Amino acid sequence: MDKKRFNLVIILTSAALLGIILMQAYWVMDAFKLKESQFEHRVKLALKSVVDEMMLTQPDSIRENNSGCGMSCESGMIVFDDCVKPRVLDSLINLEFKQLDVDRAFYYGVINKTSHQISFGNYGNYGEQLFTSVHSISLSCLYRPEIHVLVVYFPDQSLIIWNELLGWLIISAILLLLLIGGFSYSVISLMKQKKLGEMKSDFVNNMTHEFKTPISTISLASEMLLNPSVAGDIEKTHRYANIIQSENARLRKQVEQVLQIAVLDKGEFSLKQRQIDVHKVIEHLIKNFSIVVKKRRGEIKMELSAKNSIIVADKDHLSNVIMNLLDNAEKYSHCAPLITVRTWNAEKGIVIGVEDQGIGISPENQKQIFKNLYRVPTGNVHNVKGFGIGLYYSKTIVEAHKGTITLQSEPKQGSRFEVYLPFYQIESDEQERQK
Repeated sequence: MDKKRFNLVIILTSAALLGIILMQAYWVMDAFKLKESQFEHRVKLALKSVVDEMMLTQPDSIRENNSGCGMSCESGMIVFDDCVKPRVLDSLINLEFKQLDVDRAFYYGVINKTSHQISFGNYGNYGEQLFTSVHSISLSCLYRPEIHVLVVYFPDQSLIIWNELLGWLIISAILLLLLIGGFSYSVISLMKQKKLGEMKSDFVNNMTHEFKTPISTISLASEMLLNPSVAGDIEKTHRYANIIQSENARLRKQVEQVLQIAVLDKGEFSLKQRQIDVHKVIEHLIKNFSIVVKKRRGEIKMELSAKNSIIVADKDHLSNVIMNLLDNAEKYSHCAPLITVRTWNAEKGIVIGVEDQGIGISPENQKQIFKNLYRVPTGNVHNVKGFGIGLYYSKTIVEAHKGTITLQSEPKQGSRFEVYLPFYQIESDEQERQK
């Protein structure tokens, strides 16, 4: 899949996911409004039941004079306190709301619409809110038409409704999170696969180029050896034979590097650990590597300051790690390379530092530098050879020794790799494996 099509798929899928989230939000708000309407209806039924019960509790004398639902109360013979008793009203309201499963705190009051005052009730600090509450019912059937109304106010009405929707909200949230998580995981996996595909493609192209050079050289040298004019010249024969041997060794080394990928990924490599002197290993490697540096008119320095340089490690693998770091320091120095190798003791271990003044590594590439097959992009310049295995191999080997490898770098300022290796004994590892 090309880049444009891949980005288009991601955009369309993201838009569809966003649409689902917006639709879900719309349905939740619509459900909230429906629950709110149902709640108001339940409260209205409860208030109507309260008024009906109040009518049934009226004394016979008042009920006779108040026949016709308050029509004869205008005579003034009946006072409001005779018709509506606060204690009875309080008891009925609590009973009705309890039967309707309305267990949240509520406040009520009887409001005189003519005087705009609260006659009585249990309203606490919510007197003003009673005048704006939507939950009200006329008491005209009890005393004088349309003068007194019973009003109820719920401070936590929204919370009551949200609690009723809580189960569905939790299920919806979980499903949305699973959907978003699955989508994010799929996108990240696709991007990783795409990146890995590009890296493998670059690896194959680079490997083809790397293999083609020694094979072409060997083929050319072999043709020259078969030439009758060269066959009788011992000096030329020896020179072409050396070329074949050198290129063959180079080709074998490249094949071994490629085979290391599968070995490292499966974790099938084994460490032959024994006591070694890190300083002696470094000195030996630098002695041989200094030839490469001097060819480019560079310099390599040693500052071996560690007082204790004896560790338990696999000498061959550790040598390869240090050699990889030296090789990178030389390859990524455009001018004459200036490399410094340092050692010092840290807590319960030794640190090996390899520093250069090369092109450096950008922060975004530093996050990927230790991944398999990853190579720092060099634009259109392809003079830096390699398969992108070295640092991945180094990290794997260092971690197998229970150490760490870190990088500090800035573009155009150079890079510094630090390898920490602990002082642990082989016996202690064997004891752990036996446990």
